[in-house]
Amino acid sequence: MQTVPASHGGVVLGVLPLATAVAAAVVSNEKPSVGFWICGLAGSTIVILYTLLQGFGSFQFGDFLLVGAIVSAAMGYALGGKLSKELGGWQVICWALVISFPFIVVPAWLEAPETNIDSLPLSVLLSFLYLALISQLFGFFLWNKGLALGGISRVSQTQLLQPFVTLVASAFLINEAVDLQTIVFAFLVIGTVAIGKKMPVYER
Repeated sequence: MQTVPASHGGVVLGVLPLATAVAAAVVSNEKPSVGFWICGLAGSTIVILYTLLQGFGSFQFGDFLLVGAIVSAAMGYALGGKLSKELGGWQVICWALVISFPFIVVPAWLEAPETNIDSLPLSVLLSFLYLALISQLFGFFLWNKGLALGGISRVSQTQLLQPFVTLVASAFLINEAVDLQTIVFAFLVIGTVAIGKKMPVYER
């Protein structure tokens, strides 16, 4: 998000529901229907077209970073949903954070700013607390539970709201300008994934 606008990243990440469904088909016994895959591929095509138009005909470096984020998030969601059926939603994310801590603490320490914490604006501290407690912890209590109850492929499609929420948040929270093209593509992505959500998903 340091190389592309948040609104741009929000629309590109609209492909995450499809990626999560693919991951679910790999790691679980879910088998989405042909109609489901067609809608997912249509949404992905729209996202790729948007990315090319925003990048003046070529992918930007930030887009490749976003692809990595999509792959890792999709696998994490699929595995988290599968494990939540056995361990419970809150246990899965707590264990994930405990296991990942040794791999995070060193780079976090090396990249930590030299600024004294007392001099940081309140908005920065509140943003950090939100990311740590809500986005990376408590939010996953409900998300993992939902994946376990409703099925990974189907529930993952609720992420269709993410581009729209990101567009609104980027405009109101960090004053980013959202152009008409971004809004149109965001609604196209939401529409295709919404149709795909209605397609059947079978158990293998």
